[in-house]
Amino acid sequence: MRPQGLARLIRDEWFFGASVATCLIFMIQEPLLMGSLANPVWLVVIFLWLFGTVLGSALSVVRHADHLAVRLGEPYGTLILTLSVTSIEVMSISAVMMHGRDDPTLVRATLFSVVMIILNGMVGLSLLVGGWRHREQHYNLQGANTYLGLIIPLAVLSLIMPDFTQTTAGPTLSKAQETFLILMSVGLYVAFLMVQVGRHRGYFTIGGEDADPHIGAPPTGRGVLSHHAVLLALYMLPVVFLAEQLAHPVDYLIETLNAPIGFSGMIMALLVATPEAVGAVRAAGRNHLQRAVNIFLGSVLSTIGLTVPAMLIISRLTGRGFVLGLEHTDFVMLLLTLAVSVVTFASGRTNVLQGAVHLLLFAAYLLLIFQG
Repeated sequence: MRPQGLARLIRDEWFFGASVATCLIFMIQEPLLMGSLANPVWLVVIFLWLFGTVLGSALSVVRHADHLAVRLGEPYGTLILTLSVTSIEVMSISAVMMHGRDDPTLVRATLFSVVMIILNGMVGLSLLVGGWRHREQHYNLQGANTYLGLIIPLAVLSLIMPDFTQTTAGPTLSKAQETFLILMSVGLYVAFLMVQVGRHRGYFTIGGEDADPHIGAPPTGRGVLSHHAVLLALYMLPVVFLAEQLAHPVDYLIETLNAPIGFSGMIMALLVATPEAVGAVRAAGRNHLQRAVNIFLGSVLSTIGLTVPAMLIISRLTGRGFVLGLEHTDFVMLLLTLAVSVVTFASGRTNVLQGAVHLLLFAAYLLLIFQG
């Protein structure tokens, strides 16, 4: 590599060195660093250090996924972004489940928080920013209907049905029911991918949004694609270890504040949802609402269609069980969010009012974490 190219690589990818250095520091000095969490100032320092490093790594993954998205076009670009963030989500939740507090509701709380943050927070902010700048925005109605046609049944079967099954006690599923849910979720997602990148690819594009005027016409050589693909994978590597370390201050923070488990789920969800939120809001602000729709609806679909089966499989392999069925206010908020989402994406056009409604639902979700 030429000196100029090496200097540019170091300048652009310095955060990878920071994340690797953080991993090495915690590997060597974990007892010392985690032994003083009783000090409130030190607790905040460790939490912000780990949270910022994991979030920065995730944002770097999204940055390289965006480069691939520009070069490959839709829907392949959004698909790469969605699958990358889903991988981070599965790795992060698994690390916390294995090495954090032994709470069977943590996975459920995290999955529910991801859905609320995306369908209410991310959707609301994207539609509000896009509507404020461009008054009214358009998207492909067939694509949105395709997403919601899968999201609704998968969400109900994964997060609501366990409350009503009688084979097992509590909001859980039997082994046979879990097996069916895994096969059905993965099968439907594979069928969706065949539709998205195959015969109905046009459902997920609209009016030349594949080209971003802010980026121009980048080269599409294999070397460029390989460069971003390799860096994307490298940035994902530290996430598992750092998410495992993050579980310690999060657990201590919850025990100290006596906070509900939903607070822990929200923290983990913010790690995996924030990078996509940035991409969706930017796309909506540039009047590329179709890309924003592909990002947030695709993210919810992958969370329910891939993360839930992955966590069920990991649960069986590790013997660490968890519950899926939502209860009380979470149950109502999920149904309300799905219903409002159907109304929002029913016309092919959006405005600021729809964004405001989703943001108000997000505010209600935040309130109910502590006042449920």
